[in-house]
Amino acid sequence: MTYDLLLKGGHVIDPATGRDGVLDVAFAGGKVAAVAERISEADAREVRQAGGFYVVPGLIDLHTHVYWGGTVYGVDPDKLARASGMTTAVDAGSAGAANIRGLVDLQQSRTDIRLLAFVNLTFPGIYGDLRAVAVAEADDLRLLNVPHVVRTLKTWPDQVVGIKIRVGRSSTGALGAMPLHLAISASEQAGNAPVMAHIGADMPPRLEEIMDPLRQGDIVTHCYTPKMNKPLTTKGQLRDCMVAGRERGVIMDVGHGAGSFGFDVCRAMLELGFAPDVISSDVHLYSADGPAYDVLVTMSKFLCLGLPLADVIRAATSAPAAAMRRTDIGTLKPGAAGDAALLEIRKGPVAYVDAIGGEMKADKRLVPRGIVLGGKWWSDGMAPTLNGGR
Repeated sequence: MTYDLLLKGGHVIDPATGRDGVLDVAFAGGKVAAVAERISEADAREVRQAGGFYVVPGLIDLHTHVYWGGTVYGVDPDKLARASGMTTAVDAGSAGAANIRGLVDLQQSRTDIRLLAFVNLTFPGIYGDLRAVAVAEADDLRLLNVPHVVRTLKTWPDQVVGIKIRVGRSSTGALGAMPLHLAISASEQAGNAPVMAHIGADMPPRLEEIMDPLRQGDIVTHCYTPKMNKPLTTKGQLRDCMVAGRERGVIMDVGHGAGSFGFDVCRAMLELGFAPDVISSDVHLYSADGPAYDVLVTMSKFLCLGLPLADVIRAATSAPAAAMRRTDIGTLKPGAAGDAALLEIRKGPVAYVDAIGGEMKADKRLVPRGIVLGGKWWSDGMAPTLNGGR
């Protein structure tokens, strides 16, 4: 047999290669082996009929917290994957240099999906819990150890893809934007790995102090935040720092979460032509059961907000892969990792909720109908009923 698995007759959308049409996709040796209008079923050990479904690269969630059991915020990555079609979870700073090994080695050994990580500039990572133990993890310079972060990036170059720093009053406190500059310094010493900066809800610092230092290829997450540091002026226009950031190549990431995405802000920004580069969920203990749920629910919201399907798929496949400077994932190009998701647009009433209680009534959502992981059929991934945005 030439192929281990063949997906037959699905509508392939692969933004990285420009493919958008009915095609067969074959896998062998854990990788994508062929994509063509017709591949013989006789050449495959296993055949799955994909007619009526979209076949897309395995979804990448660029902002998750999946250090399950390692931090209070962590959630089960396998459970998320089966519910959403996510095959790569990128943990956004749950672990620092002190405990990153537990995430990239131990946690990875206990899950089937791929785990990547942004290492937190703070030595112990996120060790507090704003709802129970309010500790600002990055307001003490003694915990912001640049050499340890540089060493981490060099020790795990395949798993640790960049540096995360949460910037805002609840995390950096009186230090303001200083920790962000330390993160950028660490990046420069480690080969310019991308820095992901979280826009905090409250000041200090101001949004301009977060956006202005970011370089081409750095990532700002929570780009549609409705909180005090929101990216719109009081007159409903984009703040200059957001426009300038996009012009110099800062990557705009959704990072929905439990408090960082608002429909009104998002609609206004979309009307101004400010679409996201990356759609991510920021799924964690306090958002996994709503309002974020997972990356596919977040993608569904943007589909219902009017973003074209191909752009929605791009923002959770090739775009996050490019943000991490990876060419082996986020695509169905032959030779790439053998990860794929089968999706369906299911029609029916659904009520989506943003992170501040806003509701959007819609008539469709994306649901998972199957997952290919490492070139093998991994899960039927059948979605629960349409209930509360889930």
